[in-house]
Amino acid sequence: MASPIKSLDFKRFLPMLKDRQANFAAARADLPAGSDQARVIAKALHPKRQYLKVAAVTERAADCKSFTLVPDPERGTEALAYFGAGKYLTVFETIGGLPVTRAYSISSAPKDALAGRYELTVKRVDGGLMSQYILNNWAVGTPVEVSAPSGNFEYQPLRDAETVVCLAGGSGITPFLSMANAIADGDEDFNMVLLYGSRSKENILFYDELDALTKRTDKVKVVHVLSDEGAANDLPGAEAGFLTAALIQKYAPANAPYSVFLCGPQQMYAFVDKELEQLNLPRKYVRHEMFGEFHDPASQDDYPADVPATVKLTVTVQDETTTVTGSSSDSVMQILEKNGIAVPSRCRSGECGFCHSHLLSGKVYVPKHLEYRRLADAQFGCIHPCCSFPLTDLVLNVPPAK
Repeated sequence: MASPIKSLDFKRFLPMLKDRQANFAAARADLPAGSDQARVIAKALHPKRQYLKVAAVTERAADCKSFTLVPDPERGTEALAYFGAGKYLTVFETIGGLPVTRAYSISSAPKDALAGRYELTVKRVDGGLMSQYILNNWAVGTPVEVSAPSGNFEYQPLRDAETVVCLAGGSGITPFLSMANAIADGDEDFNMVLLYGSRSKENILFYDELDALTKRTDKVKVVHVLSDEGAANDLPGAEAGFLTAALIQKYAPANAPYSVFLCGPQQMYAFVDKELEQLNLPRKYVRHEMFGEFHDPASQDDYPADVPATVKLTVTVQDETTTVTGSSSDSVMQILEKNGIAVPSRCRSGECGFCHSHLLSGKVYVPKHLEYRRLADAQFGCIHPCCSFPLTDLVLNVPPAK
């Protein structure tokens, strides 16, 4: 059988060539006036920075608040970038003189961005620098600087099943709240079965909002899973215990494929991942939202023994070389930041690659669940400092913070 290309009669294209030459000859030599619409759209959807301000603060719990963010035209942002449900924003702050970034899932509906508002929900994390700062300092009128919406934790009909079993824990409900609103608004089209793990009814975030969503659409089902002893007895329809394989099977379709989306604390991921192994789901049907910063690498089964407690890092940023020391239980990024060296970062979970750096010598440990590097990066010594933990002294090149 002849190749499709070779079988084409090139003579058929000669008249087209003549027409194209005539069009080139008749075209203007100067660039047309006006904006390039493609660039306008790209800039609107993917701004390098969005300058916002806090318009409202809602207390969700004693250690959790939602912040409504709106454009701040005086600083250059007239409208918000649109996003797909499940995206996050990277927040930029300067704390103690050092630039700090953290990623937070958008909890509001995508259509709300068109009306000029995002909502971020922040829960206090013990020892969490950014969460403590935001909860203690953000108030109505506070200027806020964020990235464009980013991330890959969103429904894709070509990859994901028509039914998604969503497993949430604590503030991990935020991207699922956005997805559920998008389904109710008609902006997403899939069946959501949300298993939301909390300690008790009092610990459930967005209880009323989730209840209202199940009344707006029959494509969203919410099941609360309460771990405190006897807590499920106080809430009709609630399940007692944890997010187990048996519970997933109880609510998942019996005779149809389904995807599983997870978002919650690291302890939940460690438990649920072992449960999911029992279900033998195709790999493409299991999706994790970013962990956030990972701590305690020694808790991983494959972490090497006899790692020194203190390591030395020699880092070059734009031809300026500095040597610092830090704890081997901290990531490379955490060590550098604690020593006053700003590192480019977005997700801080190894996924986005924004902190991509070159390791010249030494060895690092990367937890398996955070290994998002391309094979070529691993082969040629490139690392993501946010999820790489030093096993020895290191020498590395790091790009400047952006």
